Amino acid sequence: MTELEALLVLNAIPGVSPRQIKTLLGHLGSANNVLAFCEQGTTDAFLLPSATVDYINQFPKEEFLRNEYDLLKKGRVQLISWQHEQYPASLKEIADAPLVFYYKGILPQHLAVGLAIVGSRRASVYGMLTAERFASQLAEYGIPVVSGLAKGIDTAAHRGCLKAKGATVAVLGCGLNHIYPAENKNLYEEIAASGGAVISEFSMQTPPFAYNFPRRNRIISGLCLGVIVVEAAEKSGALITADFALEQGREVFAIPGNIDNPSSRGVHSLIKQGAKLTMGIEDVLEEIKPKLDNYLNQYNLSKQETALLPQEPDTSLTETEQLIYENITRTPIHIDSLSMACSEEPATITTTLLHLELKKKIRQLPGKFFVR
Repeated sequence: MTELEALLVLNAIPGVSPRQIKTLLGHLGSANNVLAFCEQGTTDAFLLPSATVDYINQFPKEEFLRNEYDLLKKGRVQLISWQHEQYPASLKEIADAPLVFYYKGILPQHLAVGLAIVGSRRASVYGMLTAERFASQLAEYGIPVVSGLAKGIDTAAHRGCLKAKGATVAVLGCGLNHIYPAENKNLYEEIAASGGAVISEFSMQTPPFAYNFPRRNRIISGLCLGVIVVEAAEKSGALITADFALEQGREVFAIPGNIDNPSSRGVHSLIKQGAKLTMGIEDVLEEIKPKLDNYLNQYNLSKQETALLPQEPDTSLTETEQLIYENITRTPIHIDSLSMACSEEPATITTTLLHLELKKKIRQLPGKFFVR
């Protein structure tokens, strides 16, 4: 059994959490060693309760792997483990990150600067329109939108991102062999086919049990810079996601709603507790700008940058215009970051950006961000 297969087995066994698996890996070195330790029949209460050892030993490992691989092939689903270089760095930061997850589609390149949009399943028309508008605007900035494919706000967020030709990620509370809710089957397929991904930490045949959804919410927040809550009742999954975000050091944004709407009470409670009161996309960009700039500065130093820039100078541009244009990609960059990157005076930057806009080489977005 390969190490990935052993991880898949451990991941599928009820009652064994990612945190427990990490502890075991730290003591025993590998997933195969964990399985071998359990097969010895000895118990170590410090590492694993005897009942958990029994669960692991009784699990039909070979049958599970055969069925899993069949479903992976039929569904065109891929696997990624926490040790893989493509595993999202932002998710790896959280204490109980999944050690393996399944995905269909493409993991967005800039997922580390993504934002989650979550809220009520019983959303108002106002809530749906707001979620869709925010998602579309984020997509125009090149920022991925993460949500949970649920009815209401989640659905509106995914659709808004897709309408703006952005990349969106849906995190499910069931295996990818299930589509929940079933009415979002077309949305599920559209996300996977349009540069985004549908992901789950649950094995392929895991049903959408109610207790899976709070657990999946830590992944929604863990993938992102922050979470935008559009509508949420006082006890809701959206507030659980916001709580995870705070624990993980992510930003929490709350869009106020109608004071007479029960689905606004949770959002207003977040605002009372210190969440960022959010009236427009500018409020979000203002708050995440330091983290966004830090990420983009690191990204711009990577070898991938060359693929985003023109291979030959544009002869229609002056030398200064060319210098500034080469520092603008399809990912939004703030005017302050441009000034630092180009070592030019702010007045020169401002004038040159105007010329580039007039030449239709770039466009300005709200908050003095620029993209090609």
